[in-house]
Amino acid sequence: MGLGQRVRSRVAGARRESERQRVPAPLLKRRLPSGRGAMEQPNVTSDPDAPQTARFWVAVVATGVITGLFGDFLMWVLYWAERVGFGYVGGSVQAAVMATGEARRAGALAAAAVIGSVAWYLIRRFLAHEHAEIDEVLWTGAGTLGFRRSLLTSLTSEVVVGLGASIGREAAPKLMGGASASVLGGWLGLTPGQVRLLVACGGGAGLACVYNVPLGGALFTAEVLYGSYALPVALPALATSFIATTVAWAYLPSRATYVNVPLYHFSATIMVWSLVAGVVIGLLAVLYVRLIGVTAHYRSRGAHIFWTMPLAFLGLAGIGTWYPQLFGNGKGMAHDAFLGVGSVGLFFALAMLKPLVTAAVLGSGASGGLFTPFLSTGAVLGAFLGAVWSHLWPGAPVGAFALVGAAAMIGASMQAPFVGLVLVMELSHGGYDLVVPMVAATVIATLLVRWIDGYSIYSARLPYAERVHD
Repeated sequence: MGLGQRVRSRVAGARRESERQRVPAPLLKRRLPSGRGAMEQPNVTSDPDAPQTARFWVAVVATGVITGLFGDFLMWVLYWAERVGFGYVGGSVQAAVMATGEARRAGALAAAAVIGSVAWYLIRRFLAHEHAEIDEVLWTGAGTLGFRRSLLTSLTSEVVVGLGASIGREAAPKLMGGASASVLGGWLGLTPGQVRLLVACGGGAGLACVYNVPLGGALFTAEVLYGSYALPVALPALATSFIATTVAWAYLPSRATYVNVPLYHFSATIMVWSLVAGVVIGLLAVLYVRLIGVTAHYRSRGAHIFWTMPLAFLGLAGIGTWYPQLFGNGKGMAHDAFLGVGSVGLFFALAMLKPLVTAAVLGSGASGGLFTPFLSTGAVLGAFLGAVWSHLWPGAPVGAFALVGAAAMIGASMQAPFVGLVLVMELSHGGYDLVVPMVAATVIATLLVRWIDGYSIYSARLPYAERVHD
């Protein structure tokens, strides 16, 4: 046997050995006549640290069910707080906020400041040894989350958002999906690699179930939380998000988050506009992400929260006198932009103010999400830029520009273009005819953020090692 034949024989033997050591092993033991290994396709390569055993898949199913139930519970807490604060009983939360008087709006935010400052001070003081930041534990740790701190942080966050704080509602279900997975992984004796993947799946499923975006939630797991589209990641991510979303239908609606958004159509004007808008949105995303990073680093700690949080919420109440759309996570202002409802001046003001008030709330010591605040910022920014563009080249409705702007802002600020594109389409059940301009704007904006700075709204908030428990 020649040297070349011996080398090929050893390689083939190594491949066959690799196939026999798969966990779990394939049902068909005999390989194809070519002798090639099934695992040679790059995306199906198994993660040796997270073997997908039967016990792991039991944990996947259980995580999906529990995350869906937590999604229902946390959204019930949010709706209860909105009802107490603004008399919300259905329809648009923004309409309920705008229908209340200034005194009641200020009172709701004052209550949010008191509840938030006291609760978060106590949580951070007495549960400092527990982790409650899912991005941090997945990217820099073993993926282990403290259940008590996660639950109390999540409940406080939803109450404060419901009472008008300008932060996102998705952080709580995302955190509880991850925390549930962390506990289940320990109970079932999973390996550290399996626990880490399971926690990422739970986090994505938490986002999926409260927004009814199972595909977007799975992509969020793969692209943002875990950083891999390999099949051993994609399958449990999809399964967990699917299960959590269907379980959450027991309380939450199965329709699109943003209803009645028209099916906008492609046009030459919006295609050319997307190339310009991608640059503008990318440059602004750099500034907005930097703003979040700086405020996260210098956010109020310890007893300082007792004066910084009331001060920040008082500032929001004052600005909300003229722009009540800034109350809450921004869902209402994004919906109006998608429908093309609003003036050029209003869209511009909201695009400039929403990141500022959100950063102020987070800097005061609050814990919450950034997904909807940034999505709404992108929507109103796209609507503003599109309305201005239409004076130069008419032919596309303002709502179409808003959809493109939302996708570009989310993709750029998350540094996750697939997530940005899919989430906007799933949230609105539209935008399919706008895929090409959406992709163009998202790619340009994401490239600019990556080239100029590279931070995302999640990586910019990672703390120093000595402050990880604060």
